Amino acid sequence: MDLSNLKPAKGATKSRKRIGRGQGSGYGGHTATKGNKGQKSRSGGKIPVWFEGGQMPLQRRIPKYGFKNPFRTEYHAVNVSKLAEMAAAGSIDASAEITPEVLRAKGLIGKKELVKVLGGGDVDVALNVKAHAFSKTAIAKIEKAGGSAEVL
Repeated sequence: MDLSNLKPAKGATKSRKRIGRGQGSGYGGHTATKGNKGQKSRSGGKIPVWFEGGQMPLQRRIPKYGFKNPFRTEYHAVNVSKLAEMAAAGSIDASAEITPEVLRAKGLIGKKELVKVLGGGDVDVALNVKAHAFSKTAIAKIEKAGGSAEVL
C-alpha cells in the first residue's frame, strides 16, 4: 500500500445532486427539488434577507430623527500627553514649533485633517504648539508647563 492507492472509506463520499437533469436522475425532472409553485420555485426567485413578506420594513417603520449639519467642521483630536510623550521620546523636537505639518509627517493625523489639541494627560515639557483649535484645559496645561499655544 502507498499514497497512490489510498481511497476514502466506503460510504464516506457521496456524489453531488445533479438537479434538473430529467426524471431518471431522481432529483426532479418536473420541479427540480424546488416543490410546487411560489416565488421560491421560480428562476431568480431569491428573497432578500431584509424582506418582511410585504409588511412595512423596519427601516421605514422607525421614525426619522436628528439633524446632520452639512457645514460642520470636523477636527482630529490629539491629546497633549501624546505630544509630550513624542517630545520625550525625541521623535518631535520640543524646542521647535509643533505644527499640523509636523504631526502629519509623524503619521499622527491624516492628509487634510484639521487638528484640535485636547487636554488629556499631563505635560512636563515646554511645547510650542500651533493647531486649528485647542480646548481650555489643553491651553492651561501647555502654558503651565512653560510652552505656548497658538491658533492657526
